[in-house]
Amino acid sequence: MKLTNQNKENKEAILKTFTFNNSDKGDLFRAFGFKKSEQDSGSSESQIALFTYRIKHLTDHLSVKKKDHATKLGLLKLVGKRKRLLAYLKKEDLGRYRTIISSLGLRK
Repeated sequence: MKLTNQNKENKEAILKTFTFNNSDKGDLFRAFGFKKSEQDSGSSESQIALFTYRIKHLTDHLSVKKKDHATKLGLLKLVGKRKRLLAYLKKEDLGRYRTIISSLGLRK
């Protein structure tokens, strides 16, 4: 089966949404402003920001493709990881927890 131009564009858009290279992650961390240093990608804030970004994209995808069960499972795993990181951050440093919650708009 030959891929048409539209199918190729759709495939590229999907791959871009679900894959991140280091430059994309760096741009994401700069956009959210949670980098402590130029090399920071492992802090709790950075990871939570990345998970939130990915969760939003997967949610958008699932609103269109309702029967994509593999993506739904991946989304649930990401939500669980983010929840555990938020619980850890809340336990360790309440000020940082409140800052990230308010800046990402996760809670009311």
